[in-house]
Amino acid sequence: MAFTPLTEVLGTARAAHLLRRTVFGATIDEINEFANYTPQQAIAILIKNGLPEPVAPIDPSTGQEWMEAGTTDANSEGFDLERYFLMWHLGQYLGGKSAPEDKLAYIFRERLVFWLHTLFTTKKSVVGNSRSLYFQNALFRKFAFDADLTDVNDEPLNFKSLTKKVSVDNAMLRFLDGRLNVKGSPNENYARELLELYSIGRGLEGSVPEATSEGDYIYYMEADVQAAAKVLSGFNTDNDFAEIDEDTGLPTGIIKGGAIASSHDNSEKTFSMRFNNATVAPDPELMPTGEPTRESVMDEIQQLIDIIYSSEETPKHICRKLYRFFVYHEITETIDNTLIADMADIFVSNDYKIQPVLETLFTSQEFYSGAAGYQDDVLGSIIKSPIDLVMGHARTFGVTLPDYETDYDSFYEIMSPILQRIDRMGLSYYEPFEVAGYSAYHQYPIYNRGWITTTYLTERYDYMKFVTSNEMMDMGLGISTPVAFVQNHFNSVAANARDLVIELCKYFFPVSSTLSFDDASTSEITPERLSYFLFAFLETFAIDEFPEDAWNTRWTNGVDMETVQRQLQDLFNAILQSPEYQLM
Repeated sequence: MAFTPLTEVLGTARAAHLLRRTVFGATIDEINEFANYTPQQAIAILIKNGLPEPVAPIDPSTGQEWMEAGTTDANSEGFDLERYFLMWHLGQYLGGKSAPEDKLAYIFRERLVFWLHTLFTTKKSVVGNSRSLYFQNALFRKFAFDADLTDVNDEPLNFKSLTKKVSVDNAMLRFLDGRLNVKGSPNENYARELLELYSIGRGLEGSVPEATSEGDYIYYMEADVQAAAKVLSGFNTDNDFAEIDEDTGLPTGIIKGGAIASSHDNSEKTFSMRFNNATVAPDPELMPTGEPTRESVMDEIQQLIDIIYSSEETPKHICRKLYRFFVYHEITETIDNTLIADMADIFVSNDYKIQPVLETLFTSQEFYSGAAGYQDDVLGSIIKSPIDLVMGHARTFGVTLPDYETDYDSFYEIMSPILQRIDRMGLSYYEPFEVAGYSAYHQYPIYNRGWITTTYLTERYDYMKFVTSNEMMDMGLGISTPVAFVQNHFNSVAANARDLVIELCKYFFPVSSTLSFDDASTSEITPERLSYFLFAFLETFAIDEFPEDAWNTRWTNGVDMETVQRQLQDLFNAILQSPEYQLM
């Protein structure tokens, strides 16, 4: 086994690392609490089965939800409904309406929903239907914590069945033209992406051998795309959302032709040598009249999924996606042959469930640190996505959103500029630039470094300046001002300017457990860098001959609080706009 299990308490640094990568930021109280847990105890809090489903969003034009009830002429325009869905889902990243004891697990579940969205990509401008997006979102939520999913009709509910259900999901049928795939005129768009992006993949980037013939993608061939397209033929989107999948209780696509799947290619499909020349054939017992039915077509899709998952590359591809999302973007051949192979083995041996893989990963030494002798090659190695940056800041500073069910006008008014800010930082939510999804999660070799460009970095810095301004405080979000934040969490050290800088850096930066203004040999952030933050904090007020003493006097005696507020705003701006804060 490649992973080294951890059994001791997490400690402050590890607790912060675990929380920031699972629940969009971490509060000081959460970090202090988790620091006393073993990794296994922490996971028991982060992963809870049986969590409640979120309450659906409300359309301000009607004051009612429209996802289950459907839309009428009284509803808002489709574009507005799509935006309401996006803003609603961003609100779930802060815990939605979950109970306090469920909040961390609820947020982690939403993070997995986002991960599944980055894997099974969807683009709202192509789908063009907020209800389709919502029900796909609900499908991902159903499978996020999958260890205790109950099997239905003797069919195991796992990642394989999720792949099957995504294949006939209304949003996916429209996004990749599945509804246009019919007998005699196959549309190969979805079949191609199913193989290349969603399951078997194209191998470890940078290490894939050259193809020896045209149409050979090493782990599958062009003939497999063609055969898969025939298997997947004959579906249409259900614009009424009346066709319900009995396993999930969620809407799904419909068969063209009704009882008889007249647009489905009912021939036997033969796959290439990459799949040992396997075949997919209709089951006569599922065709009472000899004609294809929904049951026989779904059985063919199950055969297809079984063939795809029979390749050892499929579990490895999915586990690489998990590793890059939660650990680090670079996967060497050594890591691929050890950690990724280990994750894939766990995935397969647990009947293709993702939850056991995550539990092993998050309770391993390798999640918190890398090779012997290196302390920072995992900690602080991921650049925050715009969602991580914005939602993480909101959780850190105690943002309280209006109730989206009862005060939806205020909720959308606040979330609208937040959605716009995330977009301007380079993550156009549910609108990735390409079919493969957001480039940070797939674009070799850049990956998450793509979040940082001159323009995007400027937007990040501008947002951090905005959230420490009086304008943000006036929005009624319950957000802590810098003064209140220091009073509530760092009052014991606040009078000493240097101690305050050190403690704030320890909290906000991922690699900062040992800091010193004096000893460069032990400080994880150089004394020069700490001095920069100290200068931004104190030296802008040239009237102070001895600025550290002047700060001590102001803070200790509670005098000249206007200056105190300005100084702390300058300090927080310097810290939150720093390159170090962009990491987690």
